Amino acid sequence: MAKKKKDPAKSPKLKPVAPKKVKVAKKKSKAAKPKKAQIKKPKVVKAAKLKTSKTAKARKTKTAKPKKTKANKRKSPALPVVTTVETAQVLSSECVFEGPLFRVLRDELIEPGGKESSRDIIRHNGSVVILAIDNAGKNKKDPWIVVERQYRHAANQFLWELPAGKLEAGEDPLAGAKRELEEETGYQAKKWKPLVEYYASPGFLGESMKVYLAEGLVAGNAHPEDDEEIEIRLVKLSELLKMIQKGAILDGKTLTSVLLFTRLGAGRRRK
Repeated sequence: MAKKKKDPAKSPKLKPVAPKKVKVAKKKSKAAKPKKAQIKKPKVVKAAKLKTSKTAKARKTKTAKPKKTKANKRKSPALPVVTTVETAQVLSSECVFEGPLFRVLRDELIEPGGKESSRDIIRHNGSVVILAIDNAGKNKKDPWIVVERQYRHAANQFLWELPAGKLEAGEDPLAGAKRELEEETGYQAKKWKPLVEYYASPGFLGESMKVYLAEGLVAGNAHPEDDEEIEIRLVKLSELLKMIQKGAILDGKTLTSVLLFTRLGAGRRRK
């Protein structure tokens, strides 16, 4: 009976313990590797580049441009406003020539700056210029302009000009403008407005040119003076500007009046 007893250390019930420990260890090692690889790679590359590049560019473009324009505006000097008219002290004046249109004076004078000088000056009653506009058509921005073609001996050629004429001594400028427009072209105007006054050549010529804008034209018969031979035309403003660009208009009063009228009209349309 003693031979049937077995040693408890050799019992087969202890065999499954070893495989359980091995399987658990393998599962832990497999799960740890993929977690580290998936978290590190996507986060570092995509976040940093997009934020820094876009914000830096936006700040540079927005702040740099307005600063330059403001600095340029401040540097532009403003023209002085003339409140008083300074004149020279005339020591002596001699009329060396007198004709039907003007007279030439030789003046000895002291200029406002204190310098003594001698000047030969052409004295003139002044002239009026008429920018006559027929804006009865559909296109108000491109009206018809009354222009004249006549021979000018001083320029040795025919010139295209606006209607103009000399004022009589003591004549009201607006009345003179109405008279000249009707005499040279036959037109009368319902609406009159002063445009600008300027001196054509103030170095030696004392002629003042007063420009009037005439609108609401009514056609009539012209009666020019005996020594005037004038050809009258109606030209579109756009065509007149093309003639100016090509150098076909050489008359100063026409250049001044038409370009100023175009400039002022463009300014009104912007507003």
